[in-house]
Amino acid sequence: MSLPRAATDFHADLELAIALADAADAQSMPRFDAADLEVSLKADQSHVTDADLATERAIRDILHAERPDDGILGEEYGTEGAARRQWIIDPIDGTANFLRGVPLWGTLIALAVDSVPQVGVVSMPALGRRWWASAGGGSWTATSGDPRRLSVSKVDSLDDASVSFQSIAQWTDAGKLPELLTLADRVWRDRAYGDIFSYMLLAEGRLEMVAEFDVKEYDIAAAVPIVREAGGRMTAFDGTQTLSARSALATNGILHDPFLSLFRDVPHS
Repeated sequence: MSLPRAATDFHADLELAIALADAADAQSMPRFDAADLEVSLKADQSHVTDADLATERAIRDILHAERPDDGILGEEYGTEGAARRQWIIDPIDGTANFLRGVPLWGTLIALAVDSVPQVGVVSMPALGRRWWASAGGGSWTATSGDPRRLSVSKVDSLDDASVSFQSIAQWTDAGKLPELLTLADRVWRDRAYGDIFSYMLLAEGRLEMVAEFDVKEYDIAAAVPIVREAGGRMTAFDGTQTLSARSALATNGILHDPFLSLFRDVPHS
């Protein structure tokens, strides 16, 4: 894929991230909906497949060769290195979908510098879609045609907003069910599109808000540059700028503060 030249110091890193996504797709797609897919439970009772493991190994092998001085944080094999530059990997985001044959899953690849994601690539090969961004270089997507630059929506009223909330159980477990019910009553449309796909819809201007809880750095790091470069805003649920708060709130930017105010004003019994 020919990338638009970005006015950024991260062009070479973005090209590498695209190559990593190619290698990941080559591992994951042959195992998608495979009759002999191997599935096991991790210590936290979440599922892991042979495709998750093989995909992350393939990415790490390339990084060891191409960026030996950089650190790596991956969902399946943990952290190695303590460099200011850290690659953050989720080999298959949406493993539950993957193992059930639902095509809404993807590989997430990010490069963070001093804990700030500067490069992000999201590849969803079962949909034939990919999204990417680098600091100062814009946010882009492509299927089989030329890359198309992304921009978030211009919706400026909560009454007209379309949102994705991930799942009722997730908000309930976080003690945020009153906030979710208030949200649903306030906006035009609420759906649970799920996982990384929701953030990509936001970056494309098709949603105005995505929020979720119990997320790790590798669940959201790749989305940060893509949302940001599309003109959106992404923080923790309380508005702080961090990857480690275990929550995420992404918006079209215009409505970020109104959403924060809406949640802040919800009474709890």
